[in-house]
Amino acid sequence: MSKPYQQLQNECKTELGNILEYWSKNTLDEKNGGFFGQINHFNIVIPEASKGIILNTRILWSFSAVSNHFQTETYNDICDRAYNYLKTHFNDTSSKGVFWELDYLGNPINKRKQVYAQAFSIYALSEYYILSKNEAAKDWAIELFDLIEKHAKDEQSGYLEAFNEDWSPIEDMRLSDKDMNAEKTMNTHLHILEAYTSLLKIYDDDNLKDSLKTLVNLFQNKFLNSNNHYDLFFDKNWNLLSNTVSYGHDIETAWLVIEAAKVLNDDALLEDVKATAIQVANTFLEEAIDSEGAVINEKNLSTNHTDTDRHWWPQVEALVGLKYANDIKKDEKYIDSSLKIWEFTKKHIIDHKNGEWHFRVDKNGKPYTEEDKVSMWKAPYHTSRALIILSNNCT
Repeated sequence: MSKPYQQLQNECKTELGNILEYWSKNTLDEKNGGFFGQINHFNIVIPEASKGIILNTRILWSFSAVSNHFQTETYNDICDRAYNYLKTHFNDTSSKGVFWELDYLGNPINKRKQVYAQAFSIYALSEYYILSKNEAAKDWAIELFDLIEKHAKDEQSGYLEAFNEDWSPIEDMRLSDKDMNAEKTMNTHLHILEAYTSLLKIYDDDNLKDSLKTLVNLFQNKFLNSNNHYDLFFDKNWNLLSNTVSYGHDIETAWLVIEAAKVLNDDALLEDVKATAIQVANTFLEEAIDSEGAVINEKNLSTNHTDTDRHWWPQVEALVGLKYANDIKKDEKYIDSSLKIWEFTKKHIIDHKNGEWHFRVDKNGKPYTEEDKVSMWKAPYHTSRALIILSNNCT
């Protein structure tokens, strides 16, 4: 590996420490329990902001993953705090599954069952179990897997997006206001795949293996299109509803599907998804990188409109996806692009004044100050995961 890339790896390890320090010092809600639901761009806590399941499961996953990877007990208290808050407040003891949103006091205010949220809970609980050996965490992860398989799995393959509190059908399935109201989405399937990949490491189950293999094949044969992008929104019958390319999701999916094939121990499948990853990565380099070397957000192929904003998470997912591509097929273009993305990230995305990373910057590198540092969707998961992987070989 080149010296510049070795420097990138070392800098990633240092930045991982910075991120963990930020979240450890700024996000603990000592008055009402758990973690603050919102901290704005200027690091001002919004104490009565609601608390979302995605933020809280991503905190649990991130600190558990770092603890497992570096075999450290430094963050055990935070991991236990995150797990106990999930178990006490987000856990639906009546209809089962996890609630979507609580008020700042920990009372449920949105009880819908978003399948994306059930998957992220499995992901977090599986990682926490590896750390804690808490059998209740493992049992809960398995229970959530069974719930997804029972309620969300569709007879035509794939998984439906959302349900009411009691798992009855719901009309508005959107994951967020920015999303299309679609019955099946690539994003939710991706995070079910991610969750099942982690669960299989602690739960050797044939039904789980079958479901994970089916998911890998869906990504190869249903979501992946002829232009080396992953289509995003579908109806129940798998009719495509959108023509938007999400570059961050493209490159993230490429490497997560590889990890799924690895845990399945299917050599033929692994070779297939590696070949796909190269195709996706090459297309990504051609289309997603702007003149400064940064990753742009997305493009609508119907209107030909390109969103040139640079969000924080596609930058680090690109670094991981390009690392996987280079591991498969050595090519300096993957390394060169990675170095440029990292330089852009250091210059424009990392907030060297207030800590953490900007949610997004515009095409001129100017941060959007209305975006939060901590929120329903702004968590340490993308960054911590990527920085763990990228710093893995550094000394």
